[in-house]
Amino acid sequence: MLKPTLITIFFVNFSLTSFAQFGVNKLGVGVNLVYTTSAQIFLNPNSSNIEIRNKSYTLENIWNPGLDIRYRFANEFIVGFNVEYIERTAEAPNLTAFIGNQVVVLDVEDGFSVVPIELTFYYYFPFSTEDFKFMMGGGLGYYYGQFVRKFNEVQIEVVHRNFALGIQVSASMDYIIYKNFSARLEMKFRDPQYNVKSKYSKSEVSYQGNTIQLPVDALKTKLRLMA
Repeated sequence: MLKPTLITIFFVNFSLTSFAQFGVNKLGVGVNLVYTTSAQIFLNPNSSNIEIRNKSYTLENIWNPGLDIRYRFANEFIVGFNVEYIERTAEAPNLTAFIGNQVVVLDVEDGFSVVPIELTFYYYFPFSTEDFKFMMGGGLGYYYGQFVRKFNEVQIEVVHRNFALGIQVSASMDYIIYKNFSARLEMKFRDPQYNVKSKYSKSEVSYQGNTIQLPVDALKTKLRLMA
């Protein structure tokens, strides 16, 4: 059974924040640009063959948008709500199929999409200055994601998605540009896992004049996001 596992590493968040929560205003609204250096997809993580189990391909230079809202409810404590949309695919020889009596390996567009929704409590460090504000946070996240595969006109469709929670921690620095506006640099570490069942939108596909039969059973997919 095909069970891809997704792993992404190293998360950096660049944010422009208005109504920064450090002066009279206690509310901060940030528009984020998030960069993840790389992601690996493992198509058979449960295989008894260690070579097949560790075989993967890499997705690099992943950019995605995000929205961050923070409210300072005490001198040293801030609560934040963050939502993002992450999607990345790349072409790779990941589909094994039969054409007649011959086994062939075909290129498909594989990847993932996920919507992280996170609630974070931050500690505002008292050694922060008027220009630089330092925070450390931790909290919970809900991750609504899926495995993505495209081959000609055929795609993967989700038939069941499990509820996925994870913990995350972060460290951030705000630079006050002018009064209620700031720029933020943040590093976040998280390790959510989510499981989905998917199936092909069609049972067969035409490829270079040949008809290829696709599996009709649902694909149980486990995805793991590390950042």
